[in-house]
Amino acid sequence: MFTTVLMIEQPLSATDVDFVTSLHDDRMSFVVLMQPRGAEDRLLRAIDDVALGELEQAVQEGAEPEGDAARKPAALALEHSLKRLRDAGSDAVGQTVDGHPLDLLRSVVDQTHADEVIVLTAPHLVEEFFHRDWASRARHKVGVPALKLYAHADEDSE
Repeated sequence: MFTTVLMIEQPLSATDVDFVTSLHDDRMSFVVLMQPRGAEDRLLRAIDDVALGELEQAVQEGAEPEGDAARKPAALALEHSLKRLRDAGSDAVGQTVDGHPLDLLRSVVDQTHADEVIVLTAPHLVEEFFHRDWASRARHKVGVPALKLYAHADEDSE
């Protein structure tokens, strides 16, 4: 069985599930790490929104839940994502990230003997430019291939 640690920041869309479950011919097992939104990256998200021409989203960044208020939506997004992966025929377990994401990522890779890491994220132009995005940082920390993919919006939510 091929084991992938999947780091996400929003619920998996049907397109994302189809894509990640078709990357390998082997039966797949996923360990999903859901990163709740936080105040520490609010400014970078707003800059990314402006750079991508999404001015309305940039204005709304301050209205999003943070901290404990962000944990409940993150837990729901995680459960939604795990269900979609299981419905697609894969094994899937997961957890929300409470501490430092890269430390948890390395620990999970070591514990599960994962074959790869996939960071499924929206574009983060500022962080990517300076190679401070999760995938770039994970490549130097986890000891297995780390792939960055851009998440798709759910067709139902558009």
